[in-house]
Amino acid sequence: MKHNKVGSVMTTDVVRAEYRTPFKEVARLLADREISGLPVVDDDDKVIGVISETDLVTRQSEALDTGESRHRFPFAGRTRGARRQAARSRAFTAGQLMTSPPVTVHAEETIAEAARTMVQRHVERLPVLDEEDRLVGIVTRRDLLQVFLRPDAEIRDEVIEEVLVRTLRLPPMTVDVYVVEGVVTLTGQLDRKSETEIAVSMTRQIDGVVAVIDQLTSRFDDSRLSSGERSPHDSPRTDRATSERR
Repeated sequence: MKHNKVGSVMTTDVVRAEYRTPFKEVARLLADREISGLPVVDDDDKVIGVISETDLVTRQSEALDTGESRHRFPFAGRTRGARRQAARSRAFTAGQLMTSPPVTVHAEETIAEAARTMVQRHVERLPVLDEEDRLVGIVTRRDLLQVFLRPDAEIRDEVIEEVLVRTLRLPPMTVDVYVVEGVVTLTGQLDRKSETEIAVSMTRQIDGVVAVIDQLTSRFDDSRLSSGERSPHDSPRTDRATSERR
């Protein structure tokens, strides 16, 4: 089964900064290009950090707070947190302001993997790297949402071709496949319960599928059989499908 890769939805015209890029130039890049963040790269185009609008706003806020607290709390700077805050407040280059190490993704990773990374790491964008870990693009949450814009008919064709025909070796009309707004309904009867489970599981993995409604039934429940047992309904067709999946 093919999955859309990050490289198919990323933006290749990447606005970037270098370690020595001045603070004001970073702010100008974000404003002029109407973007909310950018990667920071070294001389070899390797990503060493990222900067967001929040970083810039926080820097300005911390600069004000640090200036005021210097007179009110002369010993505040001795704590690690206060030292970090003071350093950020005095940042005047991208390298001093950036968040490091950066959270990145490779162009060959799937859109689902990139989305999982974004959610787990609480980020809005990911610099995209090539095989040599050099910057080749950037992908945002909005870019990843494109996968859910796939037409229902296209999703239905993939369910039939990839799941039913190629994996389970079933005639296309064995299962009725209905797709409405990305929600796939599978209806029909298969030989074994394990086949219904495979059909549902693989359908969920197809790009653009929002949910799967399982209305499949089976003639034989083989879920309790040990790996060495054969069901009375085993057939060359299902044996071949199992062998090819391996």
